[in-house]
Amino acid sequence: MEQEIGFCRTSDGLTIAYATVGEGPPVVYTAGWPTHLELEWRAPASREFLEQLAQGCKLIRYDIRGSGLSDTDTDEFSLDALVGDLKAVIEHFSLKQFDLLSLGMMAGPTAMTYAAAYPEQVKRLVVASGFVRGSEISPPESAKVLIDYVRQFGFPNAEFMDDPSMDIATLRDLHKRQQEAGSPEVQGTLLELLYEADVSDILDQLTVPTLVLHGRDDAIPFRLGRDLAARLPNAKFVPFAGSSSSGITQVDQKLGPIREFLGLGPLTTATPAARDINTILFTDIVSSTALTQRLGDEKARDVLREHERIVREQLAAHAGAEVKTMGDGFMASFGSASGALECAIAMQKAFASYNEAAEEPVRIRVGLNAGEPIAEEDDLFGTAVILAARIAAKAEGGEILVSDVVRQLVAGKQFMFNDRGETELRGFEDPVRVYEARWGE
Repeated sequence: MEQEIGFCRTSDGLTIAYATVGEGPPVVYTAGWPTHLELEWRAPASREFLEQLAQGCKLIRYDIRGSGLSDTDTDEFSLDALVGDLKAVIEHFSLKQFDLLSLGMMAGPTAMTYAAAYPEQVKRLVVASGFVRGSEISPPESAKVLIDYVRQFGFPNAEFMDDPSMDIATLRDLHKRQQEAGSPEVQGTLLELLYEADVSDILDQLTVPTLVLHGRDDAIPFRLGRDLAARLPNAKFVPFAGSSSSGITQVDQKLGPIREFLGLGPLTTATPAARDINTILFTDIVSSTALTQRLGDEKARDVLREHERIVREQLAAHAGAEVKTMGDGFMASFGSASGALECAIAMQKAFASYNEAAEEPVRIRVGLNAGEPIAEEDDLFGTAVILAARIAAKAEGGEILVSDVVRQLVAGKQFMFNDRGETELRGFEDPVRVYEARWGE
């Protein structure tokens, strides 16, 4: 499945980029935030979601003004202008009837405004992370602080997408794509529009069948989505755990209801190829930021080089594959759980030896988990990876924490563990039992 990119023009003369993928009845994916059609399609997580969504339909997406492949040289931003972008795409395809999809930010007000104005065209409407009045999302002072921050630095994705499927590599990729999609100034302007949006006057006109999806931990308060559904004449409300503030988060909980509501039928998937079980190891230097602030960049970099040398020596000695380094930590993969644990112990012993004479001691935390990660372009993704990172974050300096899966895989190999009990890990609904691997005796 490949997308095709083209261009159309708005009534005020701007060029808008659109992309189509799939075959069947049209579904228009309303844009409500800076996007980049090309980069989204390249990214594995977003492409998988879009391909699954496009099964059985012709999915039409576009970049709003000021973003992606559309014209960026404009300062005309308003709800009417965003509706104009959507209208230009619809008119370009001469669509008589279609389904309208909105998955967060300004997409909801844009799609609802269009559906109220042209009810004869919109067959069904989907609204995720919806609300009636943007002023109810946050107190005015909090909204102003966030708008000012976003105008300077861009939107802080990591704070708003607490989802176990969103590992740190995916978040970094998302942040990079967002920077390419639209400037911080454009993002700040759209966020200001979000807080100003008010669709209360058009709710009675929204008579089309509407699916309202809302995550209980969404950045848009859950009560606002519930209130929106309650005020729409013909709405179905689907709440779920987690956040719905991005199309690629909580995919499993959103994709099924959306496809069912739009009459697209169940997904057809090929039988997945078997994947190898890998043991994932994460390391992290304790208080690395304080170290840099205390020593300065150059001296801190000398310490980090020693850290990198020790870690890489032990990875090489224990058949560990370095997946990537994050500056003050490593991610590595092993074909053997016992080999990974032996490497972790060797690392801690090597750092303990180094610290005896070091002017600046280096203390690391280590976390291990085993599973079947997804391999993409020399990187590893998936729940097994995320869980390893979360376990590592719970360790103290000099500690090795492992999941119960790792403990069971090395049973009978003379490793010793302390049961640390069940612990809450960010992004995981159920507590996870972790064990401390003893290495000092």
